[in-house]
Amino acid sequence: MSFLKVRNLKKTFYAPSPIPLIRGVDLDIERGECVAILGRSGDGKTTLLHLLGLLDQPTEGEIFIDGEKASKWNSAALRRKSIGFVFQAFHLLEELSPIENLLMASKIRREETKRGSANYKRAEELLEAFGLKDRLDFSTKLLSGGEKQRVALARALLSSPPLILADEPTGNLDSVNAAFIQETLLSLSKNGTAVVVVTHDEQFAKKADRSLRLSQGVLS
Repeated sequence: MSFLKVRNLKKTFYAPSPIPLIRGVDLDIERGECVAILGRSGDGKTTLLHLLGLLDQPTEGEIFIDGEKASKWNSAALRRKSIGFVFQAFHLLEELSPIENLLMASKIRREETKRGSANYKRAEELLEAFGLKDRLDFSTKLLSGGEKQRVALARALLSSPPLILADEPTGNLDSVNAAFIQETLLSLSKNGTAVVVVTHDEQFAKKADRSLRLSQGVLS
């Protein structure tokens, strides 16, 4: 059974006039598979990723996560349990430190996050593994773009989700940080995580297990 299964997914925006952006997408992603989605700007790649990540509701179609059908009633719970999202614009809380950013979701779930707790240790280990050992309690707003993206990726991995969705994760990075993010995502898939990456990088797409192209609302 596919870990992520999508059937006849459609999304139409109705204001100021109807714009059908996603026109019927079918997709199957297995555990341990890295899939790259390519396409021109404005063709709906980010919209599709938001639908797959249950951040938005489709106009039509079905999404199954590990066999469970997503709906507006269970999307939040499914997302918390199964999905890590890496945004192009980071979406970090800049007034917080990197480790506080990683632990925010755990705090919202009312889990233990104090120093020495399992969540804290996991966050600390991830940041150290990503070369941010000396940035744990640093001001996030003072980090470089590459450091912020590493924090964002670490945040997505904190709960060890079986599905990672990444939206142009290397689009604004220098070559060194871009290579680090790419290799981390590829390594995750080799270790059993399902990974879907929206990218303009054709070379990165070639390293994925599959590359698909979104054009005029259709994935092929």
